[in-house]
Amino acid sequence: MQNILVLYYSRHGHTTQMAQKIARGVEEIQGCEAIVRTVPPVSTVCEATTSDIPDQGAPYVTQEDLKQCAGLILGSPTHFGNMAAPMKYFLDQTSGLWLGGDLVGKPAAVFTSTSSLHGGQESTLLSMMLPLFHHGMLVLGLPYTEPSLGDTKTGGTPYGASHVAGSQQQNPLSDDEINLCRALGKRVASTALKLA
Repeated sequence: MQNILVLYYSRHGHTTQMAQKIARGVEEIQGCEAIVRTVPPVSTVCEATTSDIPDQGAPYVTQEDLKQCAGLILGSPTHFGNMAAPMKYFLDQTSGLWLGGDLVGKPAAVFTSTSSLHGGQESTLLSMMLPLFHHGMLVLGLPYTEPSLGDTKTGGTPYGASHVAGSQQQNPLSDDEINLCRALGKRVASTALKLA
């Protein structure tokens, strides 16, 4: 069984919903299992601590989860055209995995959610790819052979799945966004199987 790690941070729940659809796509590929994890929030208060187990949602990721996965799909909401600080903070702690070459040759992909249509989705996706390149991962996007990539009026890019949540977080995932999330999960999972 090939474990595909779907690792995300979500503030308002839209990135969580995307992670769930991506995990469904992963599990459509026989021989693959989605492992869904999140990262803890960061605080400006130096004395603040967080429980090792979140109150709700996916468990927190460990370095071992990353080391043991056969593929990685990384997601974050967009904050000023970049990934959210909790995701960046977690990635900044993966130097040991980099030194050991633990992620080299594994397939990876990225996804994001924004409040507005032109809210920095593609720059966020590209910024999340940079640490994956440094880790030697094989970064995958979404090809235009995916019909929803040409049909979407909301989120969806060749760099990865995306969602437009709206200024009040009112927009549910569109059918095209859901299709692209599932396609991204299937693409990473099927690539991991081919590489196994």
